[in-house]
Amino acid sequence: MPNATILRDPAPALSGWQRELADAIRDPGELCRLLDLDADVADAARTAAGGFPLLVPRAFAARMRPGDRHDPLLLQVLPQAAEQTTVAGWSADPLREAAAVAAPGLVRKYAGRGLLLVTGGCAVNCRYCFRREFPYAASGATRRGVEAGLDAIAADETLTEVILSGGDPLLADDDFLAAIVARLDAMPHLRRLRIHTRLPVVLPSRVTRGLIAALASSRLARVIVIHANHPAELDDAVARALRDLASLPAILLNQAVLLAGVNDSATTLAALSERLVDLGVAPYYLHLLDRVAGAAHFDVPATRSSRWR
Repeated sequence: MPNATILRDPAPALSGWQRELADAIRDPGELCRLLDLDADVADAARTAAGGFPLLVPRAFAARMRPGDRHDPLLLQVLPQAAEQTTVAGWSADPLREAAAVAAPGLVRKYAGRGLLLVTGGCAVNCRYCFRREFPYAASGATRRGVEAGLDAIAADETLTEVILSGGDPLLADDDFLAAIVARLDAMPHLRRLRIHTRLPVVLPSRVTRGLIAALASSRLARVIVIHANHPAELDDAVARALRDLASLPAILLNQAVLLAGVNDSATTLAALSERLVDLGVAPYYLHLLDRVAGAAHFDVPATRSSRWR
C-alpha cells in the first residue's frame, strides 16, 4: 500500500465515539460534582495533576459510585497529592523504553516482536501509567513515525509479531488503522498482530463496524489485549464491545495491574477473573506496578502480594 495512504490527513468530521471523547471530563470539579464529592477533593486533584491532567470519558465515570471518594474506578483516574512526592527508585522511564526505540515509531525489546507506537494519546489518563512521561513525539508516535516504523518492520524479517500500542492505538481512526493493517498484512514474515488497548473498557463505543472491518480482512492471527483492573469496569456496553471484537475472530486477553486501594484483595481479583471469563476474555497478566514517578502510592508491598502466590 502506498505510504501516501498512511500519511493522509485525518478526516475532519467526528464520529460518535470521537464526539464522546471530545466531551470527556477534564475538570476535577466537574467530576466531583457528578459524583457528589466535596469541593476539597476537586481542589486537591487540581493541585496534584501537574503536567498529567485528568481525562476520563463519561461512560467510565458513570460506573463510579456517587459519594465514595475511595471508589476503585475513581482512584485510577483522579490526581492525588501523593503524586507530587518524590520517591527514590521511581523514575520517568521505569522500563527504560527510550533506549529500546529502534526506529521512529518502533520499540524493540524482545526477539521476534516489534511494538509500533500508533498514537501518543489515550482516552483516559490512568494515574499509574508507566508511560505518563514518555516522549511520544520524539519517539515517533506520529503519522510520519508510523510510516518509518512500518518501513523498519518490513525490512526486518526476524519479526513475526507486531504490537500496536501507544498511547492507545484505537485512538486512531478506522481508515488509518486499516492502512496500517494492510501494510502489515503484506509482509510475509509476520504471523501475528497484537493490539493493546484500554478503549473497549473505558470507551466501548469505539468498537465500531468500521473498526471491525479494518481488522477483519487481515490474514494475521489477531490477539487483542484489553486492560481492566476491577470488575465494576466491565458493564453491559463493554460486554457488547468485547463480543464484537471476538467475532473477528480474535483471541481476547486481559492485563491488569495490582493497585493499592483498587484491586489489592483476593476477593476482588477473583471477581474480576470470573467476570472476564464470562465475557470471553482470558485473564492473562496481573502485573506488579511499574515504578513510574508519581505512582508509588499505588504500590502493594511484597509482604502482602506474596500471600496470594
